[in-house]
Amino acid sequence: MTELQFADEKDASRYTLHRGDDLVSVLDYRDDGRTIALTRAYTIPTFRGHGYAGEVVARAVADIEERGDRVVSPVCWYVADWFDANPGHEHLLAARRAS
Repeated sequence: MTELQFADEKDASRYTLHRGDDLVSVLDYRDDGRTIALTRAYTIPTFRGHGYAGEVVARAVADIEERGDRVVSPVCWYVADWFDANPGHEHLLAARRAS
């Protein structure tokens, strides 16, 4: 199996996951200096069904956690579901305001 390469493309405000030369999944974000809003997880249709979206989210969360200077706002439904399925990372979530 081809090695996966993960990158934070800061100029494009996105994390990417490549398998060899192929871009397989993208996680878009907005960073205001305190909070990173993870806005859209997307897997290229021909690569769906292999767990790439979960992999790019997991690696992005690990990167954010390692940096230690931001909290996460899971705007994308997929990212919110990922946090629900991985409660060990809930300390990274931005506090929600009561409506």
